[in-house]
Amino acid sequence: MKKYNIVLGLLLSGTIISSCSSSFLELYPETAQSSGTFYRTADQFDQAMNAAYTGLRYIASDGLFMDEMRSDNAFYTYYYGDRGPFNAYEKPCLFIDDEVSANAGPILERWQVDYQNIAKTNTVLDRIEASEMTNVEKSSYRAEALFLRAFYYFDLVKCFGGVPLTLNEVTGTDGVFTARASVEECYTQILADLNEAISIGLPIPARFPDENGGRATMGAARMLRAEVNMTKSSPDYATAESDLKAITQMNYELLNDYAECFNPTNKNNRESILEVQYTEDGASEQYSTIAFRMIPKCSNVVDMMGIAGSNYAGGGTVTGTSGGWVVPTKHMVDSYEDGDLRLFASIVVAEGTSSGDSFTFEQIVDDVRNYVCPAGKDFRYMVKKYYHPPYKYTMRGVENFPVYRYSGALLLLAECLVQEGKSAEALPYINKVRARAGLANLTTCTLEDVSNEQKHELAFENHRWSDLKRQGLAKSVMTNYGQWMKANFAWVAALNNGTCFNIENFRMIYAIPTRELEINPQLTQNPGY
Repeated sequence: MKKYNIVLGLLLSGTIISSCSSSFLELYPETAQSSGTFYRTADQFDQAMNAAYTGLRYIASDGLFMDEMRSDNAFYTYYYGDRGPFNAYEKPCLFIDDEVSANAGPILERWQVDYQNIAKTNTVLDRIEASEMTNVEKSSYRAEALFLRAFYYFDLVKCFGGVPLTLNEVTGTDGVFTARASVEECYTQILADLNEAISIGLPIPARFPDENGGRATMGAARMLRAEVNMTKSSPDYATAESDLKAITQMNYELLNDYAECFNPTNKNNRESILEVQYTEDGASEQYSTIAFRMIPKCSNVVDMMGIAGSNYAGGGTVTGTSGGWVVPTKHMVDSYEDGDLRLFASIVVAEGTSSGDSFTFEQIVDDVRNYVCPAGKDFRYMVKKYYHPPYKYTMRGVENFPVYRYSGALLLLAECLVQEGKSAEALPYINKVRARAGLANLTTCTLEDVSNEQKHELAFENHRWSDLKRQGLAKSVMTNYGQWMKANFAWVAALNNGTCFNIENFRMIYAIPTRELEINPQLTQNPGY
């Protein structure tokens, strides 16, 4: 009976509302509303939908370890004090993750968060028809819920392969334990949800900042459907091309200044198709920890962030917030073309001094390409995109996190056209992105050209690992990167008996958490783990 209670607690989480206001950025006070009386009005469904977006925040933070650090974009700073508490966070980027690391940290959380939020969308979808809403309101919330369910299932498939498909609210033990659907069956369901959402209709932003404030739009739905169609085992490039060209006819534009895409005073801007919403008033739970994770672990956080605190393991006021993650390497810095303006908007040097594991910050150096560390000093490369001091609250940031940007849509369209054998047609789209970066136009366009452009345009936005897998480049790129890492970091070469960065085919997806295998006897583990 205990097993059933655990699973029901997770699957029924969608019927317990984390009450939210009509604004995605503000939570309602907790009330005594029950699921039996709650789902009646448009205001109540708005709260339910807002609650279903909260999973995006966890996916953004978990993606730092499972998507960004799994790629050749970033690594982490070696720190002895993290060997125990953050072991599950380090193994994925070393390609030595296993069932043990999957049962803690980001891998376990990502599985659970995806299903918890799928449960929330299922509840909305099952209760719409019996509500008091108008037909227009019912259609609007149905389209939005279908988009989110497709998003969460796509996230699961990319991470774990075929997964159990739960498409209705769970109200009892029947149907709790289900076997894995095939990858193809999952994609069929994801596309069915997206096709219906797009057919029903979603808003197209007419002015910016986008008044939808991080919620589903037609641009986001078509972007997701294009990515799904390009990722599935039998790609449908024709539909993807149509969706991506439709996005170019909406009201999105590239901003003149690349850095402004990430400025917290410029949220939901004209380039933003979908971004995860964060805010902080000192009391709510809607803050971001990403900026504090990406700065170096340092003894004087106040000098870096304008607010005191500790970002050493176990020292932060926000549980689990530790610094030194998603650290760009010299390999990444050197990969930017000369004159690429995105380098200086994306990466800086934090200079200071070190004593053992303790780093004391002194200054930020912007000229990262030509940096030479002075004698007696130490330094850390650092992501600049989400660094906007001074902060008002300890370990709490306000920067939104991009899911889809218009530049990403242009590059995905270029990739799609190249895959269709239309390389010449891809040139205007990739060159538009390069022009904003201060780079010369390409005269030919290959898949490797597009992949390289995505690497730098979308750096530290949790796309690189998925892009490499979709393009069939993951094994070759990451094997070469692993050789560089072992040549430049002796401790990496020696770790785990020298088996780090052994890019085996089964590691294109992660192990299913053993906890989930134990509570669902119908589940089977992915091969190789």
